[in-house]
Amino acid sequence: MTARLPTRQDVEAWLRANPGFLAENPELYLVLAPPARVHGEAMADHMAAMLAAARDRVRAGAADMQQALASGRAGTGLAARAQEAVLALMRARDPLECVTQEWPALLGLDSCLVGCERTARAHVARLPAGTLKRVLPAGREAILRPVPRETELFHREAAPLIRRDALARIPSAQPMLLALGAREPEMLPGTGLESLIFLGRAIGAALSR
Repeated sequence: MTARLPTRQDVEAWLRANPGFLAENPELYLVLAPPARVHGEAMADHMAAMLAAARDRVRAGAADMQQALASGRAGTGLAARAQEAVLALMRARDPLECVTQEWPALLGLDSCLVGCERTARAHVARLPAGTLKRVLPAGREAILRPVPRETELFHREAAPLIRRDALARIPSAQPMLLALGAREPEMLPGTGLESLIFLGRAIGAALSR
């Protein structure tokens, strides 16, 4: 048996018994046809409510669009900066020195660290055993972290400045990791994961020369 749909009289009676319903559910104004403004101030108030609801929806949509555009611009910016960083890496006599000394300015970041679990050498920070497996499990080449953790381990003296960071695997014979940190979150956008993977691979290729 199908349920009987309420009649127009049923709806009218229910609304009369619940006069605050529309005020408590303003999103319904978006699907209602506005009344002609000939019935006094009460009708005018309903029209104003419908217009306000529509404007709120437009504003919310515009804000979402602006956020998406800003994210896209930031992602493109990181890709361009990554290309400049890799070009500098190709010219460098010491790739690791280039990463730690030149990349922060080229990438617009506050920290660029190369870490290794086994070998201590110039421009490489020693990491506790198992760090890479813990922060970048198998199959994960890079990660962006809106809320950085263990900042002292990955960013050393720059740790108090870091508001967002990223970790990327450096393909090499020994477990190595690239840690990037920024005080301005937009410098490491959520759309930049491919650029981070590219940077890690570029360091690995430079070290294998």
